[in-house]
Amino acid sequence: MDHDAIPLTELGLRQARRVSEVLQPAPAQVLVSAYSRTHETAAPYCARVGCSPRVHPSLHEFSTIDPALLAGMNGEQRRPIADAYWQAADPAARKGPHAETYEEFDRRVAAFLPELEDLPDRTVLFGHGMWFGLIVWKLLGFSAADGPGMKAFRRFQLGLPIPNCATYALIRSDDGHWRVRADEAAMRAVGSVTSAAAR
Repeated sequence: MDHDAIPLTELGLRQARRVSEVLQPAPAQVLVSAYSRTHETAAPYCARVGCSPRVHPSLHEFSTIDPALLAGMNGEQRRPIADAYWQAADPAARKGPHAETYEEFDRRVAAFLPELEDLPDRTVLFGHGMWFGLIVWKLLGFSAADGPGMKAFRRFQLGLPIPNCATYALIRSDDGHWRVRADEAAMRAVGSVTSAAAR
């Protein structure tokens, strides 16, 4: 399927309902990506707090490989293609006409960073794991624009705990620096839904 059209599974819908119960109410605004699964994830929370989400054009996930190149493949068959892409670490490589280059992804995330300064306090974002990983990588001060940076980021991103409905807070300190804090309680609550489904 096209990256933006992939829906939540039934488990994903249950996780979205659970995270809506544990997220703090009264957001200043709710931002979602253009991908349908962020809309589905945000829907129970927005219904609970009585607001409508706004699509932000920079929040969508990195479209690494054109879906047409992966048509009919299962996860095991797709894995070597994705691994080879990251191993090559060519930021300008485009894997099909409906894919983004890593350079474009990096620029898109970098362009969002200044917006953090202007977002109202208690803005809630529903986004994607690799996108958020690159935000955190950049807030830590790392560059990811060239081949070695791309490889280093990939190692970091694979190690950052971002299961479905992972919840993190970005907090701006008085000196202008940002820190990242995991909401472990919220993630454990969502994890209990996953564990129950596995039984």
